[in-house]
Formats: sequence, C-alpha cells, structure tokens
Amino acid sequence: MQNLSHPLHCQLPPSHSLSSNQYPHIKSYSKIQKFRLLCSSSSPSKLVKDEKLGTISEYKPNWLDDFFQNSFRKKLVEEVGWDSEKAGYDGMMELVNGLMIGRTTQQTNQAAVGILKSLFPPFLLELYRMLITPIGGGRIAAMMVARVTVFTCQWLMGPCSINSIKLPDGSSCQSGVLVERCKYLEESKCVGICVNTCKLPTQTFFKNHMGIPLLMEPNFSDYSCQFNFGIPPPLPENDNALKEPCLDGCPYASRGGSKAIGRMSNAKQCPRS
Repeated sequence: MQNLSHPLHCQLPPSHSLSSNQYPHIKSYSKIQKFRLLCSSSSPSKLVKDEKLGTISEYKPNWLDDFFQNSFRKKLVEEVGWDSEKAGYDGMMELVNGLMIGRTTQQTNQAAVGILKSLFPPFLLELYRMLITPIGGGRIAAMMVARVTVFTCQWLMGPCSINSIKLPDGSSCQSGVLVERCKYLEESKCVGICVNTCKLPTQTFFKNHMGIPLLMEPNFSDYSCQFNFGIPPPLPENDNALKEPCLDGCPYASRGGSKAIGRMSNAKQCPRS
C-alpha cells in the first residue's frame, strides 16, 4: 500500500493536470482539508484474534453508526414488508435475506439500488452528479465518496481505510477503500448474498445515480473487500466474483448452489443457483 503525503493526493498524467483557473470549484484547499477531517473521524477499533485470519481489527460503533444502521433497517423493512424480531445486526441480516425471497436476481438488485437511493435527501444525488462529478475528470468525486464510505459504512462492513489505486488511464489516485474483513460477508456466509445484495447493486448505484464507476472486489478467502472508485466493473462473464463457489458453511450450499448470477425466486434455493 502506497503512503502519500495527503489523502486527497492524486497523481495525474500531464494531460490531466489540474489548475485553479481551470477548475475554480476546487480552488479553496482549506475546504478540502475540513472535508478530510470530517470523513476521517470514526470510532476507535480494537485488535482481536481469529483462528483463521489471525489478529484483526474490530470496529466499535458510535451513536452516529446507530443512526445509519437504524435508517438502513427502516428502508429494508419498507421494502420487504415486515420486520425481524431480532435486534441489531442480526435482525438487519435477516431482513437482507428477506430482500431475496420471491425475487429474481434482477429484482433483488433493483430493490437494493432503490434502498441505497432512498437513504439520500431528494435532489442531492442529481446535484452531486451535475456539479461535483465532472470536476477533474471525476477524480475529486471519486475521492470524496471513498471518504464518505469510510465515514458512514464501517458499522456495516467493519474497519476500512483509504488506499491508492491505479485508474484506467494509468494515473494513481487515493479513491480506493480497503475493507479489512467484511462483517456483512462474514455474517451472511453466502457469496450470493454478497454479490446480489451488495456488490452488484452498489456498483450500479454509484454509476447510475452519482456518475462514478465502481469496481468492488470481495476476497472470499479472507473476507476483505477492495472498493475501486473510478474504475468500471468488467462484464458479468468476466467478473471473477460471479464465478466463486459457495463458501464453507453457506446456509444455502447444501441446497444446490452453483453460480452467483443465478435466480433467487425460491427462498429455499441458494441465491447462487
């Protein structure tokens, strides 16, 4: 992982160099510094030992995380039409499973995208896409959403941090987010749930509603996940995540799971089959 002097540093090729005259929207460096401080604030993590993964960090949610989780759960309840009797994260994961009941893969993806969109105030996404995304060829927008992801989503995914990624034009930019060990994947123990309720809908949401391409690369061996804001995802037939076999311990695996791009119309069937 490359350590850079400033978290909004982006190494651009000569043809993409930024100047304050060309992009007056980013002339005020102090505003970017304030944004950096806001989005780097999070609850402290503690180190715990895991027999499989060794020493890892465990995120400790704060009151703001509780607000994010409650808001997300409320939208899930509205979508599935019922609420879980379980409290906290366990109840939320039960609702996530309910999101797939009686739906095809496409319907599940559309429902998940709708939930993500509903979490934002009206017109905010449209304004962001029109005013922020075009700046610097999309780099500033990609770096900003990476920091917002770290600030707002650690309650869902666990400890994560900003890292540098290589963009398609060959430049490097700190618009990546590395999730150390995804709690969402670990709790679900299902590749299909990861792909169909998180990876694919999230990629679609950022591209269609914020104008920012995103490639998510979950690692099903160590439960880490790399977010690459500014990088478009491959075609489904070339996406390795959609070719992964069921995880050991997957609650659906014994029912005939196969491919992550399969149907989910039967609640008793693996969402990968």
